Amino acid sequence: MNRNFGSQSMINPLRRVLVRRPDEAFGRADPVRWHYTDRPNLVLAQQEHDAFVASLSQAGVEVIYHYGALPDHADAIYVHDPALVTDQGAIILSMGKALRRGEEAAMAYRFESLDIPILYTLHGQALAEGGDLLWLNDHTLAVGQGFRTNAEGLRQLQEALRGLNVELIPVQLPYYYGPEACLHLMSLISVVDDRLAVVYLPLLPTPFWQYLKERDFQLIEAPDEEFETMGTNVLALAPGQCLMLEDNPVTRQRLEAAGCEVLTYRGNEISLKAEGGPTCLSRPILREE
Repeated sequence: MNRNFGSQSMINPLRRVLVRRPDEAFGRADPVRWHYTDRPNLVLAQQEHDAFVASLSQAGVEVIYHYGALPDHADAIYVHDPALVTDQGAIILSMGKALRRGEEAAMAYRFESLDIPILYTLHGQALAEGGDLLWLNDHTLAVGQGFRTNAEGLRQLQEALRGLNVELIPVQLPYYYGPEACLHLMSLISVVDDRLAVVYLPLLPTPFWQYLKERDFQLIEAPDEEFETMGTNVLALAPGQCLMLEDNPVTRQRLEAAGCEVLTYRGNEISLKAEGGPTCLSRPILREE
């Protein structure tokens, strides 16, 4: 039976993905309000995004657009965050960044139009963003606990995933630059192949590092200067095939030395001025088992 959704992996071959092209809300974003380094140039941002999408398409990925009306939601181009797609349907999350609230319902509506069932919707005091949710394998989900995902979010995710035989691993995140900055678990680690991940060790919590080493993960270290340019934010298109921001030469060389095929994209406007790399710009809907 052919599936049209299911993505309990960071590395299985990516077959369907949701993206959102930068719109006027992104182009007029106030850098102070949105915690960007500068106001994005919308024309250049759209060109960069089109090239990013072309890389996905050339890799054999079906690209689906999310066009729902979200005025004054500059971060809505980072479609990874409002939801998690499981083998039984989508879990609609609850954004920890107050300015992003409202993206969840728009994404749920888009999923329904694609015949993706809604398995669960976080509610009440729960907070959780997709950037804090990292599949270590198809039955193990690491959950960052920081400013964007709280303990009640973790509890409701456990409830939502109870029928899928998924173990949740809480990962306590550092304060770093505080509540206004975006520090997701996936800011610190990307899984790119079976038991292979690129990491930024200085901020990786020691218990989580120990957990990974006990399970024979090989950890590729991104240097300090490339953590600042999102060298740790890497999207796996298939096991050992990945897409990352250009101008991270040391991390790229280390990935290639570990046997990975590395593709790059230019993201001066859509990534470096804002707060989201290739994983943030994409919401996997279907990965092959």
